[in-house]
Amino acid sequence: MAQSNPKYDGLRDKLRRRLNHFRDRSRGPLNKETQAQALATTNLLSLTQNQTRDDTFKAIENCEVHEESVGVQNAVRIQPDQVVLQATSLEANLTAPQRIPGGESGSVDISSGLWSAAFREAVEGLREDIDIATLKGKDAAQLLKDLEDVAKEATQTSMFWKGLKYLQTLQVPLQRFKDVLDLASPLANLEPTAATVVGVVRGLTAIAISFANSDSDFADKLESMLTHISYIDECDTLGRKAEEKKIHRALVLVYRKILEFYQAVCEMLARKGMRFVIKMVLESDRLPNIVQDIMKCSDILHNLVQTTTLKILQDIEDRLIHEQVRSWLGAEKMKGQTCYHDELKFLRADQACDFILRDSNFRAWYHGSGSRLLVILGEMGRGKTVLMAYIVDQLYQRKGDQLPNPKICYYYCREDETGNVVAVLSALILSLLQQLPGLKRHFCDWYNEKQALGCYDPAASIESLEEYLQNMLEAIDRPIFFLVDGIDECDKNSTRRLLKLLKHLSANISGLRILISSRPQERILSQLDKIPSVAVSSGAQRDMVIAEKIADMYLPHLAAELRALVIKELSPLAQGSAIWTKMAVQLLELRDVNNEDQIRRFVKEAALPQDLSKLYASLLSRCTGNDSENNQLAFTALKILSAIHRPLSIMELAWAVTLSVTDNVTTVHALGKQVDHRRIVGLIYPFISRVDFNDLKKHQVRLVHQSVKDFVQGNSISKHLRPQYTMAGETGHVSVIQYPERPAAFILSICIRYLLLDEIGSKDLFSEEQAAIAELPQECDIFSDNEKPVKYDPHCTWEMWEENMIRFEPSERGFGEFFVYASCYWLKHFGAVEDEPLPSLSDVERLCQVGSIRLRNWIQQNCRPGCTVAPRFEFDYRLYDPLCITSLYGSVPMLRDLLKSSSFAKDTYFPKPAMEAVYQILRWGDISRLLILFLDDQVGQQLQNLHFFRSIIKVWQNPRQQAQEVAVGWNSDKVTNWDDLFALLDVVLGRMVQERWGNELLCVAASAGCMPVIQGLMDSARQNEELRNELLRRSRVEPQWTIFEPVHQSLGEAVLRNRVDVVGYLVKVDGIDTHLRYQNSRGENVLHLASMICNPEIFQILAPRFPEGINQKDCRGDTPLLRVIMNFSASGNRFESARILLSQSTHWQFAEKHYRKLFRNLFNDF
Repeated sequence: MAQSNPKYDGLRDKLRRRLNHFRDRSRGPLNKETQAQALATTNLLSLTQNQTRDDTFKAIENCEVHEESVGVQNAVRIQPDQVVLQATSLEANLTAPQRIPGGESGSVDISSGLWSAAFREAVEGLREDIDIATLKGKDAAQLLKDLEDVAKEATQTSMFWKGLKYLQTLQVPLQRFKDVLDLASPLANLEPTAATVVGVVRGLTAIAISFANSDSDFADKLESMLTHISYIDECDTLGRKAEEKKIHRALVLVYRKILEFYQAVCEMLARKGMRFVIKMVLESDRLPNIVQDIMKCSDILHNLVQTTTLKILQDIEDRLIHEQVRSWLGAEKMKGQTCYHDELKFLRADQACDFILRDSNFRAWYHGSGSRLLVILGEMGRGKTVLMAYIVDQLYQRKGDQLPNPKICYYYCREDETGNVVAVLSALILSLLQQLPGLKRHFCDWYNEKQALGCYDPAASIESLEEYLQNMLEAIDRPIFFLVDGIDECDKNSTRRLLKLLKHLSANISGLRILISSRPQERILSQLDKIPSVAVSSGAQRDMVIAEKIADMYLPHLAAELRALVIKELSPLAQGSAIWTKMAVQLLELRDVNNEDQIRRFVKEAALPQDLSKLYASLLSRCTGNDSENNQLAFTALKILSAIHRPLSIMELAWAVTLSVTDNVTTVHALGKQVDHRRIVGLIYPFISRVDFNDLKKHQVRLVHQSVKDFVQGNSISKHLRPQYTMAGETGHVSVIQYPERPAAFILSICIRYLLLDEIGSKDLFSEEQAAIAELPQECDIFSDNEKPVKYDPHCTWEMWEENMIRFEPSERGFGEFFVYASCYWLKHFGAVEDEPLPSLSDVERLCQVGSIRLRNWIQQNCRPGCTVAPRFEFDYRLYDPLCITSLYGSVPMLRDLLKSSSFAKDTYFPKPAMEAVYQILRWGDISRLLILFLDDQVGQQLQNLHFFRSIIKVWQNPRQQAQEVAVGWNSDKVTNWDDLFALLDVVLGRMVQERWGNELLCVAASAGCMPVIQGLMDSARQNEELRNELLRRSRVEPQWTIFEPVHQSLGEAVLRNRVDVVGYLVKVDGIDTHLRYQNSRGENVLHLASMICNPEIFQILAPRFPEGINQKDCRGDTPLLRVIMNFSASGNRFESARILLSQSTHWQFAEKHYRKLFRNLFNDF
């Protein structure tokens, strides 16, 4: 005998009462039309006894019903007031009649609910096998009345009450029957027709009670059957359409058995006599078997209903748990993650991201053959986040091909509240719970346990979340991917805890693979030591792909050729910064640029987009935490980086920043104590390229993009961060150092201040050993037998050339870390400062004091930028003083300021500083600086002499040699305005006459072929007789350097240097005869001098104007013609030169003799 589980009686009764509550609210009186149906409806009940029990149980097996109860071991724990059930329409449907085909006897009205539909199907299934004659005109009430009549005939006692009393003796709870039968008045409560569901069930209940007194065993079966009949009332599936079909089939079988029981009773009552009826019941096993079948079918129905009910309750509880979990873990904040991922997918150019699939470290991480933790590193704006979104989508595409199916959890840390450890852990846990919903109940249990232990909100406790995440991952036996983007966006504490946890999880959870992305920040890299990484580097092709994607998105209205122009012009400027490309294109869209010229102008100006400026300001504010001291350090560091001429090392930057914000530091040693390189780099890490903290002296620190430089040098950062105070120095107090706003002047002031520290002016840069090595020949290897010349390599850099050279370390000599940059580049910054305020003149004079140790140290370092013992170029400190340095490398305003303000003290400058400066300018610098010196009231007097112009003419004569000199400060792009320089002659015309050096200047110019000077002098001489007399005077002062060589006048100097144009010009000058007929100390005239060159053009100019000179003899008795004939080195021009001389000779008798000798020599040569 089937027994119900007492454990679930209370639950089932509670649920039944709740269902009845809803039914009572929706139930009305039964339809009168239904109550008025004729008894003829029993004609539809064609019950049969020919259906075997085997057929019945075969049908039961086909119901696909399992008798084990789902969830019996885990009772649903839920408060009654938390269950919200929908009132079903099953009871209401009982009152809504349906027409069922009734064959030849008409039709039957049956309710449209689940019960009615099952009953109808049971009737239709048995219709053809029912003996209609036995049931005609009988309904349930009539059958029970007949049964009562039979009992009264025998015992004068109601058979129903006998059965009821017997059941009471068996301690059967009568409450089970009250739902279907009013025990006080069973006949009054029966339906008027047995064709209705409720009528049949109630009739069956009343009849079964009446038969209960027939036999004890049979009574037990009837008692159990009546208990099972109550299961029919539980067939409300609460909207479970999937389970409704199973319940329907099981209910049909129950109704069939009930109808069989009903038919059997009808047949028994057709025979009068109580004893006969009882005998039939006891001797025949028909009714017991039917009762047994009813119980079995009811058990199946009950199990199905119970399973469905538990599922409903389970779903309700799951939904409550789901909402509770979402509430605890902050699911509302997770909505933005999905939206943000979709935005990234829309912006993404997959061709710019697919490189990651070919990266060896990524492939090893994905396939599990390498480290289970991988880091993607990239500078600001390089597209790390977009790349992470691409990887997420790629993992989702590939997960379907793997068994077991991996679970993917991703999270984007942004600058808002998402960047904290609680938000990250909550998101990862929630994502796992959504993909593995079976773990939600466990999470609730854990949450409640934690609360019971005193943790008010476990979902807000970092330690609790870490503990739960690790335990959950250990329990999951499948691949799991964690992807966390922008971990550097988190605060420092969150970053530290997250990295520690992720490293621990990746090392201990075999199926877990973690991918994180970050800017290359030192505080993060130091915690990821030896963790494989992938660098998001820039490339021209990648920039082009990104620019094309962004242009197609934001500029679809432009013609294709204009979009192509935008892509072509912007992509080279991107320098790997996708965010700059995006905002630049958005700015183009905003300005509605629609033609080629406007696009080119926009690209040329390359204005900083306002949104990008705001982004930089916000990012900088988060890095500094709006702390005034941090602001000061960040401002200084960024301004230094915006002005440098090469990347700095980490230590160089730290030392420069520390010096700029620290007052009263005068020694390198004191400055070094206050340097904190990690703090400084940490404040600006989003704005600089990736740095390697394993090499603090590598030149690697630079701004990540040109737009950052524009931001720093513009007004945006100046308004955001202003220097307010400096850090405490040796005196322990804080004060303000007013640095210039312009970056060039800013970095210059730092360089000068550093080079003025005490040690740099008191110690030697080189040790005695290094100084000795520096004096050795560096061009050749004396220990090598290889004498082959070195081949020129156009791709060889200085770093490659100096790779194997001996080096020195200035910091080891006590010069600190910023000495190299300050020494090598302060001159470049010195020349860039043209606006006020200019560098302090006293500082420049101290730094460049002639012959000082300080000057020697920084110059020796300047010509050795790679810290090699061998200098890279010539730079002799003994040739320089403050005026030389400023004339060569300083800006024009700085040079003018020095000339105006300096006293040119003897211990600081050369005795003749202006002339020394001229020497250096003529060799290394910009010739136009000579104008400034020459016209200066204070030093110009030193330059208004022959020596100055001789030096200028020498440089004019060979400008290529001067341009090829290799030195810092020489700019070959500058074009010297020689006309302005030679115009200075007008200033000194009177002085040259007075000091009698005009003739010498003319001779020097003629020798050099300097026509501008010659023409200028002669033009002035036409209007100045004194000047003409000075220029064309007969005698020439013997210069010291020609003591052993005869001197010549202007024409002779020009002839000796083969200056044909000068000779042609001078012979036409009035009064030039004195120079034309001039004979030097050796008796040589201009024709003698011309014979050394044997240029026929010169003879053609001179011979007609000076024929008598052809036969003049020098001190050795040789005529010009004879010297031409005997000049074997000029055999090519001898014949023509001699012919010209002979044609102009006035002594014919000698001419014939010379002709014979000439032809004889020529014949011999031939």
